[in-house]
Amino acid sequence: MNRHPLATPVQFVKGVGPAIAAKLARMGIFTVNDLLSVIPIRYIDRRQILPISELAPGRERTVIGTIAASGVSFLGKRRKRIYEIIVEDETGRVSAKWFNFNQRYCEQKFRIGSKILLSGEVSEFQMTLQFIHPDVETLTEGSGETYAKVIPVYPLTEGLYQKTMRKIVRNAWDSFNQFIEPVFPDAMVEEFGLADPWGCLQELHFPSMDTDVNLLNLGRSKAHRTLIFDEFFFLELGMALRRKRATTEAGIVFQRKEEGYNRFISSLPFGLTSAQKRVIEEIRSDMAKPLPMNRLLQGDVGSGKTVVALAAALQAIGAGYQAAIMAPTEILAEQHFETITKLLQPMGISHYLLTSNVKGCERNSIYSGLLSGEIPLVVGTHALIQENVAFRKLGFIVVDEQHRFGVLQRAAIQKKGERRPDVLIMTATPIPRTLAMTLYGDLDVSVIDELPPGRRPIITRLYEEHQREKLYQGMRSELVRGRQIYVVYPLIEESEKMDLKNATDMSRELALVFEPEFKVALLHGRMSGDLKESIMSDFKAGKIHILVATSVVEVGVDVPNASVMVIEHAERFGLSQLHQLRGRVGRSTHQSYCILMADYRRSEDARKRLAVMVETTDGFRIAEEDLALRGPGEFIGTRQSGLPPFRVANLARDVRILSQARETAFKIVEQDPGFVSPEHQMFRKVLLLRWAGKLDLASVS
Repeated sequence: MNRHPLATPVQFVKGVGPAIAAKLARMGIFTVNDLLSVIPIRYIDRRQILPISELAPGRERTVIGTIAASGVSFLGKRRKRIYEIIVEDETGRVSAKWFNFNQRYCEQKFRIGSKILLSGEVSEFQMTLQFIHPDVETLTEGSGETYAKVIPVYPLTEGLYQKTMRKIVRNAWDSFNQFIEPVFPDAMVEEFGLADPWGCLQELHFPSMDTDVNLLNLGRSKAHRTLIFDEFFFLELGMALRRKRATTEAGIVFQRKEEGYNRFISSLPFGLTSAQKRVIEEIRSDMAKPLPMNRLLQGDVGSGKTVVALAAALQAIGAGYQAAIMAPTEILAEQHFETITKLLQPMGISHYLLTSNVKGCERNSIYSGLLSGEIPLVVGTHALIQENVAFRKLGFIVVDEQHRFGVLQRAAIQKKGERRPDVLIMTATPIPRTLAMTLYGDLDVSVIDELPPGRRPIITRLYEEHQREKLYQGMRSELVRGRQIYVVYPLIEESEKMDLKNATDMSRELALVFEPEFKVALLHGRMSGDLKESIMSDFKAGKIHILVATSVVEVGVDVPNASVMVIEHAERFGLSQLHQLRGRVGRSTHQSYCILMADYRRSEDARKRLAVMVETTDGFRIAEEDLALRGPGEFIGTRQSGLPPFRVANLARDVRILSQARETAFKIVEQDPGFVSPEHQMFRKVLLLRWAGKLDLASVS
């Protein structure tokens, strides 16, 4: 198949080259189409040039003046180096400052007497107006009024600058814009009020002089709305194709054997909640149907998802098939294995753990047992999808914390079965409805919305640095009662760029405060697997009283005796991550606490997020708030999930457009799954251009 011109690698755009291509790759930009799809995040309106005397703080403004002074100066007690210039016109003076700068470059660019244009937000410092990191253009003789225009501001990555980004977008447009074709049939254009994609991209990248900049900055122009619909529509089209294929493929019918199921349920050392019973029934009913099951199981931390997954796995094993449970980390895989070992003890079903730590003869023995069918149940990590792992009769797969794997890894383990296995995806990250529609749009959904009886709500409190002594007193009280404590930090080692307490240094401080009476230990992701396992084993056994860690403990650590979770620099974590960390405690009948140590007064966003954590333990409300505040990329990691990145769309803001796009996409795939109709043939072309390799679209290639 001939490659579409817009699929040309971005490296071949004039002005890019290998170095800039590597920087663009960090932003998920690999092709010309990716580059032209990167929409400006805001616009600088240079059409109105103000005299310096009319500047006021808090607004984006543009001025033209002459450089009266320039050079390095020093700021504050720490004598932080900044590069500063003073610009003047006939009405007054204003300063411009840069905190990260190349001195030689600045000295060449900002020569005294040069005429320049400054654009950016005006602020005030010590009664003086200033621009911080403004957009700058040096004006030369004969430049006329070319500076009076609307300038796009693009998202960037380290080492990439606005001037470079604008230049390469212009070069890509000049060379490839003729290949941008109309996408939607006339009926859809009229129904949804869509615009021509060529015109949309031209307006957003190169706004005309009569553009309404307010609409552009708010993301409410017709061009924005068209591209939002476009992004959602083609994502949902891919989801609809996957769902269509899943409903036409032959699956495995797992007959329900009530005797074995009842024996397992009666052997449990606890009673199931009504939510667990309901969800198990939904899954077992699905498994008894002739179509492959594709189901998402959502359940808050500690809601009992593992026993639900095990009940389903036993239905497959009872029918003569094998089951596999895949977790994203060794810690989580080991946790599942320990839990399953306890639950299966009365059943006498053999099961094994396969991770990168399992080596030599033991590993070969597991390979052999899976191939022969002697091993009916295996728990593991990515090790399960290696080429040399083969099953005799794989019929049921559990994928835990799917967003940490990626869609293609999920597909890889599904291909291990002769017939398409049933798949149950579990997540303890509550997923808002809008994100579930995109990330898991091809799945049925079950929700465990009830915690086991006897669990007490976790009390969450917000502390500041001046309350540290109070924190240590509270920690000591819990330790004296025989409880254990987590202390989590966002960094492992000291960073020059961020003034944060880090796990390494603070583990030493906590040791000075609490040892020798109470043992303090450090755990982080850079440690070897054996060392991490040893530390966790000691913590579970009560030999370690305070575990100082990075967010490696976010998932998979289950120590019911731990009753306090202290999160340092809580303002640096997302809400959903904070909720996951909080879920490491409160796993017994003991009252548990989550203490958020934070410098939250500097940021309104941080204050809002942490207030939500204090107010509620409802994971779904927290997830909705997190999505609204941070967007889907930060919320769940779209690149890890396999979800194509949204360049324009906002899941929290554009719910109505998402619903329209989803309904239309699913209707089209139901009526014309092969895109045979002339008005639908363009959809195949666009899907293959944008999402090939991301959404497993073999059916349209």
